[in-house]
Amino acid sequence: MSNKTISSALISVFSKDGLEPIVKKLNDLNVTIYSTGGTEKFIKDLGINVVPVEDVTSYPSILGGRVKTLHPKVFGGILNRQNHEGDVAELAEFEIPQIDLVIVDLYPFEKTVASGASNQDIIEKIDIGGISLIRAAAKNYADVTCVSSVDDYAEFLELLESKNGETSEEDRKRFAAKAFNVSSHYDSAIFNYFNKDEEETVLKISETKGKVLRYGENPHQKGFFFGDFDAMFTKLHGKELSYNNLLDVDAAVNLILEFKGEDPTFAILKHNNACGFAQRDTIHQAYVDALAGDPVSAFGGILISNTEIDKATAEEIHKLFCEVVIAPSFSDDALEILKGKKNRILLILNDVELSEKTVRTCLNGVLVQDKDNKTDGLEDLKTATTKAPTDAEKEDLIFASKLCKHTKSNTIVLAKNKQLLASGTGQTSRVDALNQAIHKAKSFNFDLEGAVMASDAFFPFPDCVEIADDAGITAVIQPGGSIKDELSINYCNENNVAMVFTGTRHFKH
Repeated sequence: MSNKTISSALISVFSKDGLEPIVKKLNDLNVTIYSTGGTEKFIKDLGINVVPVEDVTSYPSILGGRVKTLHPKVFGGILNRQNHEGDVAELAEFEIPQIDLVIVDLYPFEKTVASGASNQDIIEKIDIGGISLIRAAAKNYADVTCVSSVDDYAEFLELLESKNGETSEEDRKRFAAKAFNVSSHYDSAIFNYFNKDEEETVLKISETKGKVLRYGENPHQKGFFFGDFDAMFTKLHGKELSYNNLLDVDAAVNLILEFKGEDPTFAILKHNNACGFAQRDTIHQAYVDALAGDPVSAFGGILISNTEIDKATAEEIHKLFCEVVIAPSFSDDALEILKGKKNRILLILNDVELSEKTVRTCLNGVLVQDKDNKTDGLEDLKTATTKAPTDAEKEDLIFASKLCKHTKSNTIVLAKNKQLLASGTGQTSRVDALNQAIHKAKSFNFDLEGAVMASDAFFPFPDCVEIADDAGITAVIQPGGSIKDELSINYCNENNVAMVFTGTRHFKH
């Protein structure tokens, strides 16, 4: 018989939120309740009878509460097979009570780690009894219902009320799956805490907050997002984000964080690359000049600012069809204007720590690497040519280098007066990337005289600096490191072009 009526329950939880109506319903159903510690007191305070686990085991809670439920009379009551003659006989022989329901909410290990608590406090939040109860009850789902998280209380209460204390095997198996999800995630979090500075050839990723997207990159592909989007952003308005939206938002956030705390900076991205970017005294002017970089590609783009978007900026943005607008905040007037398009997604970027690793599928496995957290600064610039860049050119070189780091390889970025003039993105040849950038800049009537050029990797030949020089570019930033660096250096020296090396390559595939 797959249907079971709950007649006894063991309850041992950390968080009591949402527990009261479950306990009261179990009491109404005449379910015998076993408990210990703070949960036992909570139930007693509700005026409901509860059997202390110590009365079953004849052992008190010991070792400062580290051992409460770890006993054969507890786990025998959970793990016995109710249709197994030998198990039933042993329950009677050893006076082990049958347990049909286990409700557990584990110690908050991840929250304790995130709080910056001491190592000792973190260790004490590694649940032993609770995780063992969950695994035992879930394993024996044929006879036992396991509720393993406060997140499942509402669903379980509805089940109790709708079926009057009876569960089907399908119900129990569903809750067992949830339980093993909880236990595996919990163990992964503990392993990653212990392993953070140790073994780098082991990867454990567990995300429990999943969201079904409308579709993947294309309508015929399924798409999902696993992560805590609500911690990262406060969504103020608009439709649901798509798979492609999320990729673009990720690129936008990582780019704008390079300019956190700097003068007002605005970026417009399309297909993970910046098509418009500028830094100015006001965010309004930064947006206007970013849009000027490529008003064609900006259509349907992702917009992001490093400072509050005000009314004047919102009025300009409202003229453009764009998918998403992101900022640390919006003025009330700006928000009213931008909400004028019902599908436009408006996000406040919260201050959240991002992962130090990047992960992507590859062949029949995954590739993992350290995130490229190196940002080129003035202290990294090594002048390779006779002519040194001016102070203004140095600022533009650093500006261009940050953009280059977040643009698909092979890439060339052209900038002037802290404005993106054009970039060549995702090309198989660096010469093609440069020619693409020059052609694009000229198509939008930018004067390249006095502009700077950034490259994400070294120049194996002098052709790129020659083309750049012919276009009017006066300063170049690149990692250096080619065995033929001297060819590019010699050309720059002969043609009065300044070039600096950073020593750091920024490929982005």
